[in-house]
Amino acid sequence: MAHPESPRRLHLFDLDGTLIRGSAAPVEISRQLGLLEEIGELERDFIARRIGPPEYAVRVHALWSDLTEAHVAAAFEAAPWLEGIREVWREIREGGDYCAVISLSPSFFVERLLDWGAHAAHGSRFPDVPFTQPVDPAGILSAAAKVKIANRLCAEFGVGLDTCVAYGDSMSDAEIFASVPTTVAVNADHHLSGLATHVYAGGDLREAYELVRFGR
Repeated sequence: MAHPESPRRLHLFDLDGTLIRGSAAPVEISRQLGLLEEIGELERDFIARRIGPPEYAVRVHALWSDLTEAHVAAAFEAAPWLEGIREVWREIREGGDYCAVISLSPSFFVERLLDWGAHAAHGSRFPDVPFTQPVDPAGILSAAAKVKIANRLCAEFGVGLDTCVAYGDSMSDAEIFASVPTTVAVNADHHLSGLATHVYAGGDLREAYELVRFGR
């Protein structure tokens, strides 16, 4: 529980590879469509930086031409989530702190986490499912955009960026890790682990949260 004299904290969670262990929302969506090979190729190009977030989004939008809300719901349900997400967010809320998800993945997937207890959930803006409109590259998030959103959320919740805790797994989280004082690398590669205050490997968010729970 937060102490009255303690500043409130905002906990910022990445989604792909962090809350979803060893996978990503686009991969789980593509799994429902039988397009694992195709999304695998896109993911490799993105990780190798042969394409950036806007091009990735345009290509994945084209790949998902048959996507329905039922596919999205099934992908969300079947994703390999860390254990204890709802419990951690409940404790954060009860302690007077805030929790938010900021992800490069589609907002129509990310925003489902509001029902799990996140105060805010931001993803790349895609058109409504099923797609009848093109994707607007201007609405696709980047690593730098994560920091801008974090600043906006701090203003909205009345907290300082200097009291934030960030949880992430890859170099797309490096900019936000550099912007806040406390960071947790969750099942991360060695690049991000070297930048983190704490390192966690495992399948339960409660264990990762324990590393920063009393860090006031």
